[in-house]
Amino acid sequence: MKYWLVKSEPSVYSWEQFIADGRTLWDGVRNYQARNNLKAMAVGDIVLYYHSNEGLAIVGNAKVVREAYPDPTIDDERWVAIDLVPLSAFPVPVTLSKIKQEPTLQSMALLKQGRLSVVPVTPQEYDCIMSLSGTKK
Repeated sequence: MKYWLVKSEPSVYSWEQFIADGRTLWDGVRNYQARNNLKAMAVGDIVLYYHSNEGLAIVGNAKVVREAYPDPTIDDERWVAIDLVPLSAFPVPVTLSKIKQEPTLQSMALLKQGRLSVVPVTPQEYDCIMSLSGTKK
């Protein structure tokens, strides 16, 4: 099992909407590196859900339930989507400022590759995020 982080602006697709939907396809990725990260995801991988632009916090986690398939929003086989289901909202959102202060998270791809919408997360980073969120692993 691997860990990942996906970003969404709350005004575009919020955690609350994701919870209400119960399942979503993660589509619209148009960056090759982020696309390659989507392609590397496997069923059962865990995904941190980050609110970008507004909120700037990891607000919950989800699980991959369908691996990469052609993105139905574009007629171009280069782009893929995956399906996610929500697992749990975090009791305490983990803010970007908190992430920047945490020594364990200084090499996190969220900080190093801040413009990517889909990035890998190490097991140590995931454990730290879970601890900061007040969620038991």
